[in-house]
Amino acid sequence: MAEKDEKIPTLAELRASRPARRSSRRPQPPALPGLFAFAEPLTEPEAQPVSASLSPSVASSRPTAPLPLQQAEEAKPTPAEAPRIYKVGELVRHIRGIVEDGFAGVTVEGEISNWRPASSGHCYFTLKDAQAQLQIVMFRAQAQRLRWRPKDGDAVRLTGAVSVYEARGQMQMVAERMEQLGLGALLEATRQLKERLRQEGLFERERPLPPFPRCIGIVTSLQGAALRDIVKVCRRRHAAVNLLVYPAAVQGPNCSREVAAGVHWFSRHASLVDVVLVARGGGSWEDLHGFDAEEVARAIAVCEVPVITGIGHAPDSTIADAAADLCAPTPSAAAEIVTAAQHRIEERILRLEERLHRAGRYELLRAQQRFGRLSAEMVLRRAEDGLRRRAQRLDELDLRTESALRRRISTEESRVSRLEMRLRQRHPIAVLSADRLRFEAATTRLERFRHTLIDRRSSRLERATLRLEAMSPLRVLDRGYSLVYTNEGTLVRSAAQLHAGQAMMARFSEGSVRARVESSEQSLPSAEQETR
Repeated sequence: MAEKDEKIPTLAELRASRPARRSSRRPQPPALPGLFAFAEPLTEPEAQPVSASLSPSVASSRPTAPLPLQQAEEAKPTPAEAPRIYKVGELVRHIRGIVEDGFAGVTVEGEISNWRPASSGHCYFTLKDAQAQLQIVMFRAQAQRLRWRPKDGDAVRLTGAVSVYEARGQMQMVAERMEQLGLGALLEATRQLKERLRQEGLFERERPLPPFPRCIGIVTSLQGAALRDIVKVCRRRHAAVNLLVYPAAVQGPNCSREVAAGVHWFSRHASLVDVVLVARGGGSWEDLHGFDAEEVARAIAVCEVPVITGIGHAPDSTIADAAADLCAPTPSAAAEIVTAAQHRIEERILRLEERLHRAGRYELLRAQQRFGRLSAEMVLRRAEDGLRRRAQRLDELDLRTESALRRRISTEESRVSRLEMRLRQRHPIAVLSADRLRFEAATTRLERFRHTLIDRRSSRLERATLRLEAMSPLRVLDRGYSLVYTNEGTLVRSAAQLHAGQAMMARFSEGSVRARVESSEQSLPSAEQETR
């Protein structure tokens, strides 16, 4: 595409310089033999072979029989016509005529990219789709009839003629009419991706940049002008900073993958750099489209160190710029931002140094003027006065120093006394004595508590023993009763359990006896039955 400052021919000039249209019937060149085309074999051995200098068309039409001498002389081949040699301008004009004849009025649809209106009123841009792109020029007369302002990403339908711009030998289309179709698919997809990433919160991180970076990580192309601009700015503003470059493609199909890999590498090696700079020079929208990839934005968002971008020029904006901690309009501006603090300090030091030199020169000039007006006696007297004043000042400082030393010594003595008191309080002997007293008091309390607890438990045991004895069946035996058991040890509860001659054992309160039953009688009726 022609630059703004380059003179672009108008449509009238293009038509005026076009050669006259030729007839659609052009002479066809003679048919050339194919790759495997050979001449017919000769039928007579006397026939002479055709000279190797003959053209292929002649070589492919050899005679099949020897000719008479006269006819052979008349049939001698003529040398082939020399190919026409074109000049570059003639060839481009010839191609231009062919293109304009074949594509005088065409309609094409595509997406606008790199829209650049010139100050003359002409408009230059690129029409592209997923497979190819075409340079378009719309001159001022046609551009003034547009009812809307085109921009990058607009899908349009153009009607015009295809031509060749001779100055560059570049095919282009001269648009006569433009119709808007809607937002381009690529720009719409990029807008939707940016909105989705914004909703995820990828654009909310803004970490502060380090004011004095020791090493800057750069992700850019080694052959691009952006790297040279960054190096130039850093060497001029902060010569001590180190630059660590990760080479990556900055346009094309591998751009997004390599840029994301570079950012990930610096994130994994965060101890090597203080800030990461992703940079690329200016270009068209499709050249910068690699920085609109999702993987680049996510790599920047998860990077462990702050990221600053300098992609394209001031009007350009990519998804990577939105995901970065700081976005600079150009690579040079990004380098200036990173080194701003150091540069400001250096500038201030230079200004202060210059002021110091000026003040020194001024004071030296004043001293020279002042001493030039003084005589030797006056100078000596003033020197003596100065020495006396300085001696007096020295005595005063000596007194102040002595007083300060006394105050300091007194303060330190008080501090040492307090420390000694605290040390005596924390002396091991004092600590052990206090611990021994606490231990003896605790031992006394423990012994007293032990006696009290033993007495209390003894009283409880005695009371329980008395209750247990009161409920014991042995107390019944003390009143004259006995317990009768069989030889098997079964307690006899009724006379019916025993029969005559059966052995038994009777237990008393004190001792037991063995006996044998002589007879068994039924129990007497109870007192209650007798009463009834």
